[in-house]
Amino acid sequence: MTDSTAPARSAFSYRAFTMFWIGRIVSILSFQMLVVAIGWQLYVLTGSALDLGLLGIAQFVPMLLLTPLVGHVADRYDNRLILLICQLGEAAAAAILALGTVMGWLDPLTIYIIIALVGAGRAFEIPTMVSIIPALVPRPVVPSATAWFASSNQIGVIVGPVIGGLLYGLGPGTVYGLAVAFWCIGASFIFLIHMESVPRASEPMSLQSLLGGFEFVWRDRVILGTISLDMCAVFLAAVPALYPVFARDILETGPWGLGLLRAAPGVGAFVMSVVLAHRPLTLPIGKVLFTVLGTFGAAIIVFSLSTHLILSMAALAVMGAADVVSVVIRFALVQLRTPPEMRGRVSAVNGMFTGTSNYLGEFRAGVMASAIGAAPAVLIGGVGVFVILALWVFLFPQLWRTRTYDELSAAQVLSGDRTKPP
Repeated sequence: MTDSTAPARSAFSYRAFTMFWIGRIVSILSFQMLVVAIGWQLYVLTGSALDLGLLGIAQFVPMLLLTPLVGHVADRYDNRLILLICQLGEAAAAAILALGTVMGWLDPLTIYIIIALVGAGRAFEIPTMVSIIPALVPRPVVPSATAWFASSNQIGVIVGPVIGGLLYGLGPGTVYGLAVAFWCIGASFIFLIHMESVPRASEPMSLQSLLGGFEFVWRDRVILGTISLDMCAVFLAAVPALYPVFARDILETGPWGLGLLRAAPGVGAFVMSVVLAHRPLTLPIGKVLFTVLGTFGAAIIVFSLSTHLILSMAALAVMGAADVVSVVIRFALVQLRTPPEMRGRVSAVNGMFTGTSNYLGEFRAGVMASAIGAAPAVLIGGVGVFVILALWVFLFPQLWRTRTYDELSAAQVLSGDRTKPP
């Protein structure tokens, strides 16, 4: 399905992408329910913002350690099988949480271990999810399919926290049990995907092949600038770990308020991702990227200063809308500038950068919140986004000048190859 001459039809006219999209919704729905329940349960057990930040570390460590292997596996083996194993493994982790809650032996250490296992599964799942898209639709449809992929994430981000927050009143075990069921349903949709074979990396496993994704990213200044900019901006502005603190101590709500805060960014992101799916970006994407990340930083600042639930949700919705534009640009650039046999490894590097920003950012927020308070910690991060944007204009002028997804990479220009990647 990589014929570049194929008409730009809707991504949903391809059955494989439709099955993939539904499976992704159910998977992210399960994860978001799990995160809400774990966050509230851990905060009830410990009352510590630092302990909430450690949840990010527990997810980041396996991602950091597994990234070279993840890309190698994604480039060599059936992507469907990888996704099935990951989702069933995550379902098993949720089942352990449910059992531990019902039996009364679940403690903070066990929660950290289980969330680390989920992080290991997601370390394989997320890069594979991204790298599989060009195999499901023709090249002209990839930007639109990427936007729809982002929308599937946001549907789960919107609905999952609300369900998790509401059902938490019946006990966290109920939330974990439903997450198990949803992950199994998601795996069944992945099983139904039928797609054409794609080129696979054939060189033997070696240190060079394992690190090939890092080498490719380092050579392409546009990709390196894009993913490092996103990493630094989100690292400074990561706030989800502190949602329980804002919900209970600042906005004075309960688990339902936590669910609404977690859902709010997804609402803005979903609306924007649907817009992008129907109306792909035509403005210079480099300048758009810097603009939306500036909007992202401003929304974080507003959230940090808010003491009203509605204003906080509105700021988070704007943040989510801005972030999804950044995500679509980043994913499309990575996929369209990378050869098929390298997409798994490059996507794994992209996933590691994303994991660094999300998980270490949550740890930073937790540490700072424990020292100076949640609101000041978030405010400092929002201001820091603008510092990073100014620095990246200077460090990566190629990214600032990038106009379209299909511009030739530096490697192609130097080699004299004027064709687009396959």
